[in-house]
Amino acid sequence: AAACARSGQRVLHVDSRNYYGGNWASFSFSGLLSWIKENQEKSDVSDECEDWRKLILENEEVLSLNKKDKTIEHVEAFCFGDQDSAKDVEEAGALPKLPVFGASGAEGVAQDPDKECPPLESAVARAESCEPEKAASVDPASTAEGNDTEVNCENESSHSLSSGESAPDLGKAEAAPSEVSAQEPKKIMYSQIVREGRRFNIDLVSKLLYSRGLLIDLLIKSNVSRYAEFKNATRILAFREGKVEQVPCSRADVFNSRQLTMVEKRMLMKFLTFCLDYEQHPDEFQGRNSTFAQFLRTRKLTPSLQHFILHSIAMVSETDCSTLEGLQATRKFLQCLGRYGNTPFLFPLYGQGEIPQCFCRMCAVFGGIYCLRHSVQCLVVDKESGRCKAVIDHFGQRISANYFIVEDSYLSESVCRNVCYRQISRAVLITDQSVLKTDSEQQVSILTVPPVDLGQPAVCVIELCSSTMTCMKDTYLVHLTCPSTKTAREDLEPVVQKLFHLNTETGKELEKPRVLWAVYFNMRDSSGIDRNSYSSLPSNVYVCSGPDSALGNDCAVKQAETIFQEMFPTEEFCPPPPNPEDIIYDEDEIASEESGLSNSPETKPEPSPEESSSRGSTPITTICDCLISLA
Repeated sequence: AAACARSGQRVLHVDSRNYYGGNWASFSFSGLLSWIKENQEKSDVSDECEDWRKLILENEEVLSLNKKDKTIEHVEAFCFGDQDSAKDVEEAGALPKLPVFGASGAEGVAQDPDKECPPLESAVARAESCEPEKAASVDPASTAEGNDTEVNCENESSHSLSSGESAPDLGKAEAAPSEVSAQEPKKIMYSQIVREGRRFNIDLVSKLLYSRGLLIDLLIKSNVSRYAEFKNATRILAFREGKVEQVPCSRADVFNSRQLTMVEKRMLMKFLTFCLDYEQHPDEFQGRNSTFAQFLRTRKLTPSLQHFILHSIAMVSETDCSTLEGLQATRKFLQCLGRYGNTPFLFPLYGQGEIPQCFCRMCAVFGGIYCLRHSVQCLVVDKESGRCKAVIDHFGQRISANYFIVEDSYLSESVCRNVCYRQISRAVLITDQSVLKTDSEQQVSILTVPPVDLGQPAVCVIELCSSTMTCMKDTYLVHLTCPSTKTAREDLEPVVQKLFHLNTETGKELEKPRVLWAVYFNMRDSSGIDRNSYSSLPSNVYVCSGPDSALGNDCAVKQAETIFQEMFPTEEFCPPPPNPEDIIYDEDEIASEESGLSNSPETKPEPSPEESSSRGSTPITTICDCLISLA
């Protein structure tokens, strides 16, 4: 949508959900509880306008769209923290709940009856706001204003500064001891999580940005990077022999490491140097019908070095990755080192949900229009040409356009009957400690846990601290992701049990972090599906996939550019915006702008969608959930 608007097209984005971002969204804690209940209930959505079929002409046919979102399954939420009464606790700074048009307006969360947290539903009913507030970007200034409403709360934990340093503790933590030892984490109550719910920005999809990846290049090229702030991932971790270790990846880390012997340091540096220019030595890897793991064994590397390279640097499968793919992944990792820090990765402050919002802002700047809670009944297809002519929304309005971009979840079962989807297993945990304690509490860590059995997928773990603006002070937000083989809980709970404590024991010091709250769910992975797999799809309708299971964002960037080039092959994809100082205004334009300012915005009539689509440049209708409206 941003690229289309930037190239001069007129874009209308409609979204049936009552929050921004679809499966790329970020939620406050109360917003996530509402999302959980909504996906557990899966209530039927009735047609708002029953006579919309009268708008279909004789030479037209209807391509119906889904009314339910079926991309999320097997949602299970558990409260492991101290279940103190949260009946009268309200979320600090929350706005009053507004009526939601055409939505269930779900409040609270239904949990597994065996593991249910008693005060959960009553807490959410009071806590949640009309929408997940933090799906939209919040700058430090606005966050500071929000603090004014929280001064009288018993727990005055402040948000962390964007510079990465935690704000000073105000010393009034509810139900915590007055003096807490350095070794023992603060006791976090469930009521504190509810009260500080707006401190959380919980992503449905967990990703990092490679510092030399396609998304970073696009953010810089289009100047969209000015809408966001980023924090460098500080640690690459490995899980070996039941312990979490830090992996040396840069040259300085390797030589300063105490984990490696001098011989191992030389072996590692020699192999990494080879990976940077492996194409200059084709005889060393070509013609080998072997996996990358087998190739590493031939390089006479020690088992610990093989583990570090395979699972923490290349981050590839031990059984399915070829030698060439492993070398390419290792080189990509090494090339990204040093651009913004000692690791290859960046994380956007306030969560991954900020990234689509940044491009939405660019779209809005160039005239794009966004509508939430606005569902679409069907696509109107011309029988003779086979092209889509319009959409009909839930008001019974017919909106015409020349191109239509549809998110995969909107397509009906008849269109997708030949499509074979993959699934992603996801878990989100709120914990009280880091998986690897260090002198600094403000660490952003990535950890790959290898599979227990060969053929099973490895689990990617991303741990976020409070300075990323994704969780409250004295807690950590942990994301677990892997391709699905079973339900999310069955795939990920064994890894959670290895890394964390799931009980509420507080009598003794625990070596592992304690899980306070957790949610598991499966998400559809519709990436990599060939267009020909969809049945009876009009030629001017383009399908956008949801998030994939990869760590980076290259798939989404490539897909967006491919769709744009198919629609407008002569246009540049997301070119840099013009410098305001270089724009030359004609006298007629200046006069028309001045006359426009004299009109009252309250009395100025708004053009209808039909009027808008009948003049100016080519209209584009996007019916998807991966774009975010401007706040």
